[in-house]
Formats: sequence, structure tokens, C-alpha cells
Amino acid sequence: MNISQLKSFVEVVRSDFNITNAAEKLYTSQPTVSKQLKILEDELNVSLFNRKNNNLLSLSPIGEKVHHVACDILAQFDKIKSIVSHEDSTIKQNLHIATTHTQIRYKLPQVIERFNARYPNISLHFHQGAPAQIAEMVNNGDVDFAIATESMHLYDDLLVMPCYQWSRSIIVPHDHPLAQCEQLKIEDLAGYPLITYVFGFTGHSKLDQVFYQHKLTPNVVLTAVDTEIIKYYVKRGAGVGIISTVAFDPEEDSEALRCIDISHLVKPSYTHVCINRHMHLKDYMYDFISNYAPHLDLNYIHQPNQWVPTEQSERDQLYRELPEL
Repeated sequence: MNISQLKSFVEVVRSDFNITNAAEKLYTSQPTVSKQLKILEDELNVSLFNRKNNNLLSLSPIGEKVHHVACDILAQFDKIKSIVSHEDSTIKQNLHIATTHTQIRYKLPQVIERFNARYPNISLHFHQGAPAQIAEMVNNGDVDFAIATESMHLYDDLLVMPCYQWSRSIIVPHDHPLAQCEQLKIEDLAGYPLITYVFGFTGHSKLDQVFYQHKLTPNVVLTAVDTEIIKYYVKRGAGVGIISTVAFDPEEDSEALRCIDISHLVKPSYTHVCINRHMHLKDYMYDFISNYAPHLDLNYIHQPNQWVPTEQSERDQLYRELPEL
């Protein structure tokens, strides 16, 4: 048994049991990966997969146990490499983070500036996407971690650290009828086409929940990942925009748009830092997270699996105490 065999095994599972895709990610050939799997199974004298017509379908019961240990071994292997590479600060390294346009544009600039000043030899690479895409990137190991604007709890291998709560506002041109409302009601929004963010896993958002509670149906005519796209189409009169309040820049946006807070209508949402539980976080990754959310306890960042509350009441209390984005 060697590291290459374990890497092939773990990557095949990560690639939904598609050996060809796993080979591409490992920069090798499909026959090589297949051979590595056969050698591993022969050496262990077990079948790690459930198969049908020579196709891999899922992990066998013993395969699930071996997979968990293999992930831990590879994490420790990466830790050894990072310890060695950390001795030479001139080595060029990459940090891949999946997140949303709103985070990159409005929350992260100062974090990035501080990080670049401290780690000039580390290149930052941001991967944008909708919440489901972001979670998939972390789960597949395509990025080191994610800063997501909704919970990633649907993936068992992801650990989430709640960081901030954020509220919503609507944006309309100054001559729009809603710009004259003193206290906006959900019924006021129901009569207009809406432009908002791409939905997450379920296809529904907290905004939807408010409409449904009032037996109303939102008329969503356009969704986008990028806040600037939402603003653009609002300016063109395509509908009423619903965005994160922090994404409205008074200096840049006030001339054309009016921003109206609707936090009294819709409960806050939350941002999380999401990591794969098998991922080894390097020191500079911890520094980036602590710069992003300096209010988080360092012990929480270093050992999130031990600090995430299990009781619902404790979780509710934790979220209530989060600062505003």
C-alpha cells in the first residue's frame, strides 16, 4: 500500500466513482488509476466498491471505513509537506477560495490587502459561484475552503464556521412607486417583478418563506450570482432588486438607485467559512480566516469540529450573537 494508491482511491470516490474524471484530476491515465485500485484491493484482500458490470457504483461497507482512514492519512501527508515547505518562505504557493461576488467586492478587499502584505509569495485565487456550486467545490477538494452565504450542512464532510449575519434591502430607481413607501410591506413587493440572487440547494430562500407565509407568490423574473447584474437590470427598469444591504454602495449607487431596508420583513441570513473535515489547513489559511472574522476564537478556527454546538438552542444563541456583515 502506498500514497499513490490511496490518492487514486480517494479521488475516485470524490469524482462520483468516475475513473476517467479521477484520472484527469490526478494528471494520469484511466488505466493507471484502475491498476492502482486493483493493487490496493488485492493487497487488502477486500472489495472496496459495489460494482455492476465492472462499473463502480458506491463504496462497500468496508470501503467506507477504509475511505475515512485514507482521507485522514492523506491529510497528514499534506501536513508533513506543508511543514517542510513552510521552512522556505520563498516557495510560491496558491490559496484557492470559493465565494460569492458580494464577498469579493464588498467584504474581502481589506482582508486581501492585509494578507498580500504578510504573504507576498502566496497567490490568491477566487472561484465564484452559486451556493450549491461553492459547496461542491469544497466537497470535491477543488478549493482550499469557501466563504459561503448560506449553510453548507447538506454535505457530511463539510465543517462550517458561522461568521456574520447579513440583511436584505430592495433597490429601485428614485421615481419608482416603492421609493415613496415609508414602511414597506410584503404585499407591496408582491405586485412587482423581482430580481435577486440565484437560489441555493432547495430552490427557495428566506424571502420565499415570507411570501408563502402570507400566501403570496413572488414574481421572480431574473436571478443572478453577481450583484452588479442585479443593479444593472434594476436601472433598466426590469424589476425591483433584492440584494444584501452591504452590497449597496452609497457613493456609487445613490445617484441612480434608492436602497430600502427590508430586514423587518426577512430574517437575516449568515455567512460561513466552510472546510472539508479531511482538509489540512496551513498557517496562512488560518490567518486569512482570522482576518476575515477576527471575532472568532482561535480555538474555534483551529478545531471547528470540537466547537460547533450540537444543541439547537446553543446554535441559535451563537447565530444571534454574530456581528453584522
